[in-house]
Amino acid sequence: MGKILVLYASTTGNTEIMADVIADTFEADGYEVNIKTFDFDWIEVEELSDYDAILIGTHTWDDGSLPYEVEDFYDELEETDITNQPFAVFGSADSFYPTYGGAVDLIGDRVVELGGQLYPERLKVDMHPDKKDIHNCQAFAKGFEKMLQENE
Repeated sequence: MGKILVLYASTTGNTEIMADVIADTFEADGYEVNIKTFDFDWIEVEELSDYDAILIGTHTWDDGSLPYEVEDFYDELEETDITNQPFAVFGSADSFYPTYGGAVDLIGDRVVELGGQLYPERLKVDMHPDKKDIHNCQAFAKGFEKMLQENE
């Protein structure tokens, strides 16, 4: 099995819950998972090449913006080669705003722009994950696993 990085930003804990469920799903299937937060862990973009796949989770700030703790990483992604490296994006958002989950889309679009292989589903949860959302996080991880296995 491969080595997976789950990297996330979470202010209210909603995206953290998603990250934990996704990481647990990969671990249960035998993957080596490293969880890091933008808030507390130093992230060097060069580290991305140490992993077989990267999942990036972020909440959306205000009207569709990246949280400040993700902005540097977003900019620094350009400094490393992520061509054909598998990525998936997820996060919590607030449907009150017209740009629902904009930060998830910004990260996903950035990965595509830089040549990364993005899992087609961009998982967004409206605020706090409920039981259905937890199930969706597990299904999201399983779907990404399937993509990884097909690429082997």
